[in-house]
Amino acid sequence: MASGSGAQTAAKPEPADKWPTKPLRIIVGFGGGSSPDLVARTLAEPLSRALGQPVIVENHPGASGNIAANLVAKAADQHTIGMLINGNMTIAKLVTPSTPYDPLTDLAPISLICTAPLLLTAHVDAPGRDARDFFAAARTAGNRWSYGTPGIGTVGHLAMELLKTRSGIAPIHVPYQGNPQVISGLIGRDIQLALLPPGLGAAQVHAGKLRAIGVTSATRSALVPEFPSLEEAGIHGFQIEIWTAAAAPATLPKPIIARLSALLSEITRSPEVRQKLFQQGYQAVGTTAEGLASRIKSDTDLLRGIIVAQGVRAE
Repeated sequence: MASGSGAQTAAKPEPADKWPTKPLRIIVGFGGGSSPDLVARTLAEPLSRALGQPVIVENHPGASGNIAANLVAKAADQHTIGMLINGNMTIAKLVTPSTPYDPLTDLAPISLICTAPLLLTAHVDAPGRDARDFFAAARTAGNRWSYGTPGIGTVGHLAMELLKTRSGIAPIHVPYQGNPQVISGLIGRDIQLALLPPGLGAAQVHAGKLRAIGVTSATRSALVPEFPSLEEAGIHGFQIEIWTAAAAPATLPKPIIARLSALLSEITRSPEVRQKLFQQGYQAVGTTAEGLASRIKSDTDLLRGIIVAQGVRAE
């Protein structure tokens, strides 16, 4: 009887032993050429080799990536994952209560792929000789200054609201369609400051079109080491990053999630992929699923406070 039971158990391996049985889809919530899209396509080929199946990147832009995140959350084919950003996996439901998925219950963390600080930028002739002078001028200007973001509830928006509480500045929020429009607003002096992804912001600074004030990491970032940290400018206790991570539907069997987590972590930390991500403006990380879950919790706790305090709502 014991022998029969053992044979029966052996005939039913864990799902991950036979998975995948068809191509794997990676859903991205932004268009081709966006940062999450580039990250997904960087990982797709080595992941395909490791799995022995094609890996197809699908773009489903809209709602700051939440349309794609909802597709991932609702996927039932066991062959769909997402390459998502901070907001999709942390505060989506807090900012937009009608969001059709709950990131904390409907998505399963796989791996934190890469991170980057934000770069505080201003128009090229902004006042002050250095960052400290700039913040002094911003405090004096109060709400006569404004700042731009890609939209209400984005990480750039919430980070700036948090920066206001840490620094004593009070610019008014001006939402734009995306970061290219924010940059145009800065160059045209329609707004005075913005927090931008370092790759986008640095390119404009080096072209002489914008001025860099500082990065939102605790120390200078290897991505843009030429720029000071805001900590150096006397803005203490303010460190925030943008990040891209792999997530699955919460219904995906845990053995499959564990396999994906191990593979993606290894691929992300490989020298070739690490270099490609660096060129895209990201620092490679590659965590376990538990490591990503911990980051989701800490970021959600941090941003929930500013959402509640400022009454941030995207609807």
